Amino acid sequence: MGYVVSIKTAVFIFPLVSFFFTFPYILKQYHEFGSINKFRTLIVYSFILYLLCIYFLVILPLPNKSDVTGPLSKMVRLVPFSFVSDFIRETSFEWGDIGSIFKALKEPCFYTVFYNLLMTVPFGMYLRYYFKKDLKETFFLSLGLSLFFEITQLTGLYFIYPYPYRIFDIDDIIINTLGGILGYYIFGPFKKLLPLREQIDEDSIKSGMKVSGLRRATMFSLDVFLFLIFFSIVKAVFKGIHYLFAASFIIYYAVIPFYLNSTLAGRFLNVKIEVPNKAILRYLLRSFLIYCHYFFFPYFVFTISIYLRVYFDMNVRLALYFYIGIFFFIGLFYIINFIGVLRNKKKFYDKISDIKYVSTISEKGNLK
Repeated sequence: MGYVVSIKTAVFIFPLVSFFFTFPYILKQYHEFGSINKFRTLIVYSFILYLLCIYFLVILPLPNKSDVTGPLSKMVRLVPFSFVSDFIRETSFEWGDIGSIFKALKEPCFYTVFYNLLMTVPFGMYLRYYFKKDLKETFFLSLGLSLFFEITQLTGLYFIYPYPYRIFDIDDIIINTLGGILGYYIFGPFKKLLPLREQIDEDSIKSGMKVSGLRRATMFSLDVFLFLIFFSIVKAVFKGIHYLFAASFIIYYAVIPFYLNSTLAGRFLNVKIEVPNKAILRYLLRSFLIYCHYFFFPYFVFTISIYLRVYFDMNVRLALYFYIGIFFFIGLFYIINFIGVLRNKKKFYDKISDIKYVSTISEKGNLK
């Protein structure tokens, strides 16, 4: 029953972990390959879910702090292969009695060892297939994972508990490590059934030679983030100077692209902004239109809404509903624009300035 609870907990936490992992993952894929391969994504996210499952199998269920008492010495077992003598002593298995085999399979002295072995078998399979590790590397990585689990238990979940609530057992380290090695060998016959890692990378690079809508949307989002950091630095250095926001905007969205042929985000994501004759006026025009569209227009709408509220002398309740409607409109405005970029539609500011987005990923995955 405890195994089921641990797996359910991992499945419940997985979306939260995925939320924080996804954007860095997208950035890394576009930086290396220029695209996001669906099969690679399935492998990576399944690996994350698997790690969560085995982690929660190690730490759950959590006891009450008052129930965790010492001494520490009773929670440490350093004699290797004790599980063999435990099995001989506790099992009901008898030679010549076939029925005792099925009974023995249900006893803790067997299934605890078996589950510890089974727990790291997928780890060895992932290491061999996707991470391209050899047997030696698989051994040490499996050993490291097992040590991490046992140290987690020995420290009482990183000293949250005053004493360990599970036994630090050298046998668990041995069995988990053997599970990783077993997974390495088990995967051998299945290698031909799945595409090679090299093939996944090659397919990713071929797809990355075109700029997708998601790649543009990622570039757009990262540029906003980097611009806000850039503006914060400029504001801190040049305090009290007027029009810093507009000046920072022109520098980030016009001057930098003029010299780098891309924004900072585009440079990282391997996307070049192609401008006819590399005309600086087109960069300036584009930055001006983006500024007006994404910043001045929403600001203008909000300013007009304040004027209308005062002009019509709205009461508190009506003003509240009015402002909720205004914020909803502005939010919808940004969502619609983001969806447009995501669908790879060419925005009006790109059409007017005649700008194109070109991938700088070559067939070998190197920058041109």
